[in-house]
Amino acid sequence: MDAIDRRILDVIQSGFPLAARPYAELGRDLGLTEAEVLARVRALKESGVIRRIGANFQSAHLGWHSTLCAAKVPPEGLDDFVATVNAHPGVTHNYLRDHEFNVWFAFIGEDPETVQRALADISAATGVDVLYLPATRLFKIKVDFAMQGAGGEQ
Repeated sequence: MDAIDRRILDVIQSGFPLAARPYAELGRDLGLTEAEVLARVRALKESGVIRRIGANFQSAHLGWHSTLCAAKVPPEGLDDFVATVNAHPGVTHNYLRDHEFNVWFAFIGEDPETVQRALADISAATGVDVLYLPATRLFKIKVDFAMQGAGGEQ
């Protein structure tokens, strides 16, 4: 990565332009063409520096309900359970844990009742009870990684 890549990363972490042609706007700010910015972002993604580009929404501010869920899934049922969970559009992400509760996932729905019905459907389809763990207090940590000057380059 060079200094320009670092500048791009600084901007897109939290200041990604909300525009019809965001990479052109980034390019104008950085003295690059749209194609140059796109090529750099693609290279950073292909190298694994950028994992994902996408928006993060606070579901409660949009009037939706979200919850963390956990389940104890026997090893022989993992694939089926995860496929059933992933079939629901309200699942934002899930992950395996080396723990008694080995599958965790986040679920968003229109309201608590809708979410609980979907979780009951998952349990009925898989035979695995799903813990419904809505937040009682929200802890959100915003992390940006300052890239300017990282690695000795300015």
